[in-house]
Amino acid sequence: METTGNAPRPTAERTRATLERLGVERDIWVATAHPEHGPHQVPLWFLWDGEAVWLCTGAGSATVRNLRVEPRVRLALPDTLDVALLQGEAVCFPEQDVPEDTATAYTARFGWDPRAEEKPFVYVRVAPTTVRAWRGEPELRGRVVMRDGAWLGAE
Repeated sequence: METTGNAPRPTAERTRATLERLGVERDIWVATAHPEHGPHQVPLWFLWDGEAVWLCTGAGSATVRNLRVEPRVRLALPDTLDVALLQGEAVCFPEQDVPEDTATAYTARFGWDPRAEEKPFVYVRVAPTTVRAWRGEPELRGRVVMRDGAWLGAE
């Protein structure tokens, strides 16, 4: 990914670029925390449905255990030259309760259906409330591209 040099991109361009990345990237870092056990971070595959990020992980994972106690979560796309940080609250769906269209889209995207596995999985939906996006120090000012669940500069 190329940087923009010293000229910061307008908010609308950052918003558009972030939405584009959410539609094509496959991995996202998921950061959760538990009041007794502290922070936990793990990379997971994700699906962007146009409104929310969908993840899937083992029902007994530290991620799910943490989210059931503290649903606030931070997500990060894995490119330090083109940062995209999302935060929101997670809602956990046991595999039998996930919306069928989401499970079908997830399976189509990754060629893997967690519902067919022997051990139980949980789908996690995170509708972002805040998104920050920037490329380098010149873009630190104005890095918020979503506030209170509304995209800034979106058309």
